[in-house]
Amino acid sequence: MDVLLQQIINGLILGSVYSMVALGYTMVYGILQLINFAHGEVLMFGAMVALSIISFLELVFPGIPGYLLLFFALITAIPACAFLAATIERIAYRPLRKAPRLAPLITAIGISIVLQTIAMIIWSPNPKVFPDLLPINTIKIFNAFISPKQILIILTATFSMIILMFFVLKTNFGRAMRAVSENPEMASLMGISVNKVISITFMIGATLAAVAGVLVALNYNYVHFTMGFILGLKAFTAAVLGGIGNLAGAVLGGLLLGLIESLGGGYLGDLTGGFLGSHYQDVLSFIVLIIVLIIRPSGILGERVSDRS
Repeated sequence: MDVLLQQIINGLILGSVYSMVALGYTMVYGILQLINFAHGEVLMFGAMVALSIISFLELVFPGIPGYLLLFFALITAIPACAFLAATIERIAYRPLRKAPRLAPLITAIGISIVLQTIAMIIWSPNPKVFPDLLPINTIKIFNAFISPKQILIILTATFSMIILMFFVLKTNFGRAMRAVSENPEMASLMGISVNKVISITFMIGATLAAVAGVLVALNYNYVHFTMGFILGLKAFTAAVLGGIGNLAGAVLGGLLLGLIESLGGGYLGDLTGGFLGSHYQDVLSFIVLIIVLIIRPSGILGERVSDRS
């Protein structure tokens, strides 16, 4: 029971990150029917910028508290990633809106490779250590353990998801986003700036990716120019698992994927006599995705499909 509780906590931490990143995928798909495969690299960019700011502040202001370093890292990474996402949308995706579906997909993969290469040139190809900015002592819950930075991940993810849901469902701009998703031509005739809505949607997704990138780096004390690739791929898997284009589906898919990985990695080795273990949890995630898509191709909550005229 103690192992089960620990694995559930680990799964919720992992799933919270997947959910935040998956929301970026699902928002863009909901409006443009575009899979932005460069989204994981935006996350990586945010973590790299955060580390640079932390290193600079530690050099200029030695002894500055860790929580202040984390705060300044976040408020720097968020606008940097938002600007990057808006630039990508303006330069790479906007000219291809009326192109065949394959063109923006290939472009997204190309942008992903370009961003990785730029990050490798700026920050070097070697992995870098991300410092512990919060207390490292763990908190005991029954016989399971969780650290302050892991609690921060769960709380931040929960707060971000609630704010995003409220923004999309209850605000005027959220209504504009849904109108553009349903029919961009009609929304334009109603006075909605379609380009502005799409650009801000990319920026919102990038904001969540920036926060997720900093929190992942804080949790694992590690940044690398390839760190966004697998994480982005898993977040996309989570979005598809829950129902691509569905905000609630992205959250559900992320949490389920995190729990599947954690429980599978924790128990797979015991069930197979050590032959399979945590190294195979990535394979398990995609096997579950394949099974779900065979049974229910639209995902658990169903794909949000706009009725376009």
